[in-house]
Amino acid sequence: ADNSRTLNVDSTAMTLPMSDPTAWATAMNNLGMAPLGIAGQPILPDFDPALGMMTGIPPITPMMPGLGIVPPPIPPDMPAVKEIIHCKSCTLFPPNPNLPPPATRERPPGCKTVFVGGLPENGTEQIIVEVFEQCGEIIAIRKSKKNFCHIRFAEEYMVDKALYLSGYRIRLGSSTDKKDTGRLHVDFAQARDDLYEWECKQRMLAREERHRRRMEEERLRPPSPPPVVHYSDHECSIVAEKLKDDSKFSEAVQTLLTWIERGEVNRRSANNFYSMIQSANSHVRRLVNEKAAHEKDMEEAKEKFKQALSGILIQFEQIVAVYHSASKQKAWDHFTKAQRKNISVWCKQAEEIRNIHNDELMGIRREEEMEMSDDEIEETTETKETEESALVSQAEALKEENDSLRWQLDAYRNEVELLKQEQGKAHREDDPNKEQQLKLLQQALQGMQQHLLKVQEEYKRKEAELEKIKDDKLQVEKMLENLKEKESCASRLCASSQDSDYPLEKTLNSCPIKSEREALLVGIISTFLHVHPFGASIEYICSYLHRLDNKICTSDVECLMSRLQHTFKQEMTGVGASLEKRWKFCGFEGLKLT
Repeated sequence: ADNSRTLNVDSTAMTLPMSDPTAWATAMNNLGMAPLGIAGQPILPDFDPALGMMTGIPPITPMMPGLGIVPPPIPPDMPAVKEIIHCKSCTLFPPNPNLPPPATRERPPGCKTVFVGGLPENGTEQIIVEVFEQCGEIIAIRKSKKNFCHIRFAEEYMVDKALYLSGYRIRLGSSTDKKDTGRLHVDFAQARDDLYEWECKQRMLAREERHRRRMEEERLRPPSPPPVVHYSDHECSIVAEKLKDDSKFSEAVQTLLTWIERGEVNRRSANNFYSMIQSANSHVRRLVNEKAAHEKDMEEAKEKFKQALSGILIQFEQIVAVYHSASKQKAWDHFTKAQRKNISVWCKQAEEIRNIHNDELMGIRREEEMEMSDDEIEETTETKETEESALVSQAEALKEENDSLRWQLDAYRNEVELLKQEQGKAHREDDPNKEQQLKLLQQALQGMQQHLLKVQEEYKRKEAELEKIKDDKLQVEKMLENLKEKESCASRLCASSQDSDYPLEKTLNSCPIKSEREALLVGIISTFLHVHPFGASIEYICSYLHRLDNKICTSDVECLMSRLQHTFKQEMTGVGASLEKRWKFCGFEGLKLT
């Protein structure tokens, strides 16, 4: 309590969530400097800076997780003043307060990972941990070679505290080298682990919500009725006794109704059910008498209410008469103005209440008169109907008694027959046992016959399947044999074609010049190409030959030159669009090779 008084911290500020980014107005000092307020005043007036330098005592910072000392919340229209942050290996300088806040992307659900860009080139993972561990527990750091990294925290509110450092300029030690400085840019990062944990948390909350709703529905669900017991002679006797009791009648009737709907009525139990139905019918007269008694009570209550209301009206009339007599001149002149005013107000109120009650009483009397008139009209018809109904009711009662006696006689007869059958069974115990055994044997034989028929059907079906499989196998074997024959034929044809190619080549190589005309052409072309040492195209060669003979074909000349590989050779000359094929004379070189 003393600490809270010296710190002047409101009790409502102690319950602020750690994830509120506007709850931290000042930066922190890791080397023992006291945390500052919005205007720069120290929150702890008696703070000793030496305490932060002691071994084993961490510096007091508002970003420490679990710290209960927090400044009051900042108004939304007032910007937070950022201060210089000193660390062991670096210093963080705040951005220009006049600049707009740094832009951030949309926060992914369950975000615990931040992207940190603008790190110094000489920055190490140890420096990153030193700067960002004051925001909360760091689970993992993934540093890149291009001056940025990804940091994953333990909780989501730590990401908000890390975003506070966005825009700060970082300097390693006291160096002014460009590689030791940088401007931090902290932003939300999308990580699969964060999304997976968030989805797991949402599923857990959904399960809890479903469980809560289920429990609420079970709590609000009306209790199910007790189960109805199955019919038996013992239960039938219990229900018959309950039907005779007025207090347990409703429960017994429900059981009887369930048994009848289930189909428990048969030839043996029909008499028991009839006796229970007859017991239920005996309560009709009791219910009619109860209704008449309640109607009588209602009439008495109406009469009492009418008498009480008439007495109240009489008293109201007396009170109003008192007010009227007091308002006459003999007594009215002796009252003051305030007293006169009160008396007149009271008189008006009493008259209004009296009129309301009088209208109510007149309405009751009017209803009674209407009922009396209806009764008078119906009395003449009711007298005749009552006489006829009395005769009919007497006849029906006699019929019911006659039917009940008949059913009782039938029940006695059925009981006697059952007793006789039981006695006959006692004398003939062997016969029914044999009959039962024969029945069982017949049933067993029938079952065996059905099983055999099923087995035969399955056997036939499997035989058909085996035949189909055999046919398929034969077809596959035939196809394999055909394929093998085709492969062997193809290999033979390839071997024969190769054998036939070799002698053709030999013959071609042995005699490439077939006629004297071709020999003359070879001599002329050789002379022409010898004159053109850099070669000539086939069109140029043919243009020269056409001067000697117009019947010479270009394709024949090219085919002849291609056959004489040791005399002529073809080369590609030129570049790009000027690329062309040229024939050269190589007879002197080919002479050496041949």
